[in-house]
Amino acid sequence: MIKRYTRPEMGVLWSDAHKYATWLRVEVAACEAQAELGHIPAAAVEVIRTRARFSPDRIEAIEAEVKHDVIAFLTNVAEYVGDEARYIHLGMTSSDLLDTALNLQIRDAGFLLRSGIVALREVLKRQALTHKETVCIGRSHGIHAEPTSFGLKFVLWYDEMGRNLQRLDRALDEIAVGMISGAVGNYAQIDPMVEIITCRKLGLRPATVTTQVMQRDLHAHLLQVIALCAAALEKVAVEIRHLQRTEVLEVEEPFSSGQKGSSAMPHKRNPIGCENITGLSRLLRSNAHAAVENIALWHERDISHSSVERVIFPDSFILLDYMVHRLTHILDQLVIYPENMLKNVDRTRGLVFSQPVLLALTQKGMSRETAYRVVQENAMRCWREGGVFKEAILRDERILAVLSPLDIESCFDEKACLRNIQHIYDRAGIS
Repeated sequence: MIKRYTRPEMGVLWSDAHKYATWLRVEVAACEAQAELGHIPAAAVEVIRTRARFSPDRIEAIEAEVKHDVIAFLTNVAEYVGDEARYIHLGMTSSDLLDTALNLQIRDAGFLLRSGIVALREVLKRQALTHKETVCIGRSHGIHAEPTSFGLKFVLWYDEMGRNLQRLDRALDEIAVGMISGAVGNYAQIDPMVEIITCRKLGLRPATVTTQVMQRDLHAHLLQVIALCAAALEKVAVEIRHLQRTEVLEVEEPFSSGQKGSSAMPHKRNPIGCENITGLSRLLRSNAHAAVENIALWHERDISHSSVERVIFPDSFILLDYMVHRLTHILDQLVIYPENMLKNVDRTRGLVFSQPVLLALTQKGMSRETAYRVVQENAMRCWREGGVFKEAILRDERILAVLSPLDIESCFDEKACLRNIQHIYDRAGIS
């Protein structure tokens, strides 16, 4: 059973301490590249590698004075390194550090997020197999349609989350780039080989072309993928909320011992987890919109994107990770009522089998127009006046002239609606 909804390690990836540690990785890798190219002494790099440290509190204190986070960071690191600190950040601009480090954080957070989605798909697969033969009513426009397999709901969600995994992989691969290209991105003060070597050390590719910043379409694409993942989770959550309504009651969220549903009504068992997921999905869509707004910057750069990204990247990754794990828990422990599903199949007293009757009539020679009219007349009469649809069909001489009672009986077999679902399971790769 999954009991935790949030993973501390995702929060750690977006903490100030981890951010500064990532900045230091980038700066040390750049120094190592400079030394390999003979631009700075190898001995200096050894000193930097050995002594380089930082204090988040000290950085905050320096930033309060200088009003520049990267300068505050470099000043603090220099306090530990000493004279050799003059080789740190050589020929670089702030965004070389910030954007390369941000993409490293995104890559690590993306891999962690990916593992959660994989775990969610395993639960979806298990429920799909467990409820493959569980009959429930299918609905279109919210209205009873025809019986179907409850397991197919899980197959659908499993397949969609598979597409989201593919989208996430593509977006993470696309954004796995770094830049060490100088003040306006043209390598005027730095050897392009420094970028190539630094990126190789960090497991990144050099960005093809930059200004002073990495181009924000990369980041917008990733946030769009996160929003799509959230929308898929919301789709599941909304379905569960509908199925948990008292007059439906085909499923319920897990309700723990000692849990309370209402301050006023002791009987309440509310789908609060799914409501939570539904609401958070709206936040992630708004974050994706903000990321698109960040694409257009003035000339070689401005910093209008910076303040936005300090919020939307940590929030988006942490929120989606939370949503994935909370929904995984809900689906893993979902309370399912197959007997209520069958009651709901019978709620219209057989009207949901109107299409098999229609098709049987046409297969025995009646025109579709006539068959539709005859079946609909009986269906609407039952809807208005009550009564059992099959009994009405068995009393209609127009139908009995074409179909035998045995033919009619075969039209009302809910299991017949499942005859071809294995085809869907096979295509979705669930077996």
